Amino acid sequence: MIHLFHRRITFSLALTIGFLTLIIIGSILLSLPFANKAGQTTNYSDALFTATSAVCVTGLSTVTTATQWSFFGQLIIMILVEVGGLGFMTFAVMLSNFAHQRMSLGARMLTGEALNLNRPSQLRIVQLIIKLSLVVQLIGAILLFIALKPRLGIGKGIWYSIFHSVTAYCNAGFDLFGPSLEQFNNNPYFLTIIMLLIGAGSFGFLVWRDLLTYHIHHKLTLHTRLVLTVGIIILILSIIGFLISEQNLKQFDGNLNAVQRFFNTLFLAVTPRTAGFASIPYTKLSAAGIVITIILMFIGGAPGSTAGGVKTSTIGILFLQSLATFTGKEASFSHRRFTRNNINRALTLFCSAILLIIFATLLLTMTQPLSPHNGIIEAVFEAVSAFGTVGLTLGLTPHLNLFGKIIIIALMFIGRVGIYTFMYSIFKSHPAKQSYRYPEEEIIIG
Repeated sequence: MIHLFHRRITFSLALTIGFLTLIIIGSILLSLPFANKAGQTTNYSDALFTATSAVCVTGLSTVTTATQWSFFGQLIIMILVEVGGLGFMTFAVMLSNFAHQRMSLGARMLTGEALNLNRPSQLRIVQLIIKLSLVVQLIGAILLFIALKPRLGIGKGIWYSIFHSVTAYCNAGFDLFGPSLEQFNNNPYFLTIIMLLIGAGSFGFLVWRDLLTYHIHHKLTLHTRLVLTVGIIILILSIIGFLISEQNLKQFDGNLNAVQRFFNTLFLAVTPRTAGFASIPYTKLSAAGIVITIILMFIGGAPGSTAGGVKTSTIGILFLQSLATFTGKEASFSHRRFTRNNINRALTLFCSAILLIIFATLLLTMTQPLSPHNGIIEAVFEAVSAFGTVGLTLGLTPHLNLFGKIIIIALMFIGRVGIYTFMYSIFKSHPAKQSYRYPEEEIIIG
């Protein structure tokens, strides 16, 4: 009986259960009185929402992080962000290495599923993930401390530096300042460090491995070349878009000089890639700026990173496939063709994400107290932000009722675990081979 039970537990289901377990443990700890700054028991729905947001490295919160949680509560959030961002299986591998124990094949396959790795041989990247993440976050904390020490002192400056280095690198978006990083919009140095940490976390660990070993192999994989190309193009286009739509932010603060306004524009282009920090109130952006932000949140970062969204590789493959369809050629990049499985998975992921967001937006508009004019924008923005594990909001999050919290929790969870992993964990208890094929027949398209 036990053997049959284990056979029914797929890697996708095990991964889903692992994230759920982590969220439940975090929510229980956050609901304890000493996790609350006032020493009171936190409403469990708020604790569950915050724990889900932390594990799913989102940053949305129904309460203010800086004023709601004690040092213990903030520490729990940071740990949940770290474990959720790097993946709990990464820490399982680390503990296994410390104990000098060999991982079972099942554990290796589960780790590969968690990190979006195609082959078990790529598991050697886990050590790189741990070392790189710790080094980058330590350097980030030191650089942030330089800016925060004069403002906060040594003790508080150290804690705030560590906390924000972790949440920025893990693309979580939690902050201890409130509201977000708006008080630093005149500090290009601070914004630059946060952006570099966000970029480091959203690159993807496979990309980092290729870049760090380039001096040895003198080549980059197709995955790395595609991710970097698409990422750079999206960044340039988003900067141009915000420069045009927001007129270089002159309407926000007349005290900001041209250099400061440019860095805030750059921050607007970087943070929707699932980071969730804000140096400018998003409620004051133009309609075009909101649309650009929604698009960037939907795209997200690179696969195998701390970022969410449908991923840059998905957008790159679909764009090249569409271009190839119009020109009557095969989709290719850098003299390589994509596999049919790659194209099908990208298309399925894109369509599933669109349908999920539409359905969630419909539920939010039906159940939440939204304004008749801007309500639809707020609902779409909130849904995309949750699914892309971004953490930005137009102000709807603190006003969500219980049903709204459940919707956003579900979106954050699916966005972090992944649509494929989530759906496989529900419908695919064990692989089944189809022993027949139906005849083909064309239908009219367009």
